[in-house]
Amino acid sequence: MDAFRDRVAVVTGGASGIGAAMARAFAARGAKLVLADIDEAALARAEREHAGRGTPVLAVATDVSRRESVEALADAAWKRFGAAHVVCNNAGIATFGELASAPHEDWEFTMAIDFWGVVHGIESFVPRLIEQRQGGHVLNTASMAGLVGMQGLGVYSAAKFAVVGLTEALQRELKPHRIGVSVLCPMIVATQIGENSRRLRPKALERVATPPPPPEGAMVGSTVSADDVARRVVRAIERGDLYVLTHPEQREILRRRAARLDAVFDAWE
Repeated sequence: MDAFRDRVAVVTGGASGIGAAMARAFAARGAKLVLADIDEAALARAEREHAGRGTPVLAVATDVSRRESVEALADAAWKRFGAAHVVCNNAGIATFGELASAPHEDWEFTMAIDFWGVVHGIESFVPRLIEQRQGGHVLNTASMAGLVGMQGLGVYSAAKFAVVGLTEALQRELKPHRIGVSVLCPMIVATQIGENSRRLRPKALERVATPPPPPEGAMVGSTVSADDVARRVVRAIERGDLYVLTHPEQREILRRRAARLDAVFDAWE
């Protein structure tokens, strides 16, 4: 029997990009869907598409930066399906610009979604997963920028490093409950995250200039599709992997980081 069949998968940021691809991948394996997104028009389209294919689906407009909104999402999931099993805290935005000139408002905006959005998902869903005693899996979306600091992405990196750290801790804590935990750390994916991040920027930030993208060469590597990322997510959940990486180039970059850390000890001798 398929491990995803008749299980309930919750995906924040589920109406576009990686979130939409994960939802399609889960549905293809027979899962029921709870989709959350702040973009209500895109969310309605996604709900219609899945329902048209016969997938049981619930769409809930959600602002992950607000704890009460994510709590309402969890309430709706349990009211409709009586359970949740796979929880993907995936909603996020991209923030560009140099740290020295980063507006404080962009720090708050980025952390509210990319960090606190994940925290709110953990607060709202993890105690219920433990209580229902059906196992399950939590996936938090970070970034390669959460494993290696990148020029022009300092604010974003700070949020994503925090997500990686809390996910590593959560994996240790939930293992006794038979709940798996993964952190997704992609490099460049063919999505509209940059455009959507600018479009969804709050009106309160209109007086703050939108930071420019990173300088040429700051973001290197190939571009993969969101569906490729979703396939890796599904495989990682099945295998119980902690880290979900998406690009072969990541291996050498991470090796260089590990080598720099290891070399510190040479100076002690």
